[in-house]
Amino acid sequence: MLFDNRDKLTGGIFITFAGNCRKALTFYQGCFGGTLEFETFDQPLKGFTEKPVISGLLVSENLVIHGSDLVHDEGRRIGNYLSVFLPCKSADDRRVIAGKLRGAFGAYNEDERLIEVVDRFEVRWVLGITN
Repeated sequence: MLFDNRDKLTGGIFITFAGNCRKALTFYQGCFGGTLEFETFDQPLKGFTEKPVISGLLVSENLVIHGSDLVHDEGRRIGNYLSVFLPCKSADDRRVIAGKLRGAFGAYNEDERLIEVVDRFEVRWVLGITN
């Protein structure tokens, strides 16, 4: 199950790979060691040669990298493929944090594991429920 190393998750980086997340995180595992987990779609999606990674996680002794093949609506470009990941203990905690980061926060699906918030300084935050 994804996120079964929850006790180690205190934050980390989130990188959008746009189609090569599995390959990239496997490469980083070779560089940094650690455990690697993936959550993928059940079937391939249009535009992907393999099943896209919804969420990938590399937990090493000194580094946590979260990643995904799912690209922002505006496409992957310099500056929008790196985000700050913040684990949240519950949907309520996430709602409070999202409101503080963004002010009046718009609607989103509470059931989504990951949501993105862009703050007033254009920093992208990925807020994930890890419990």
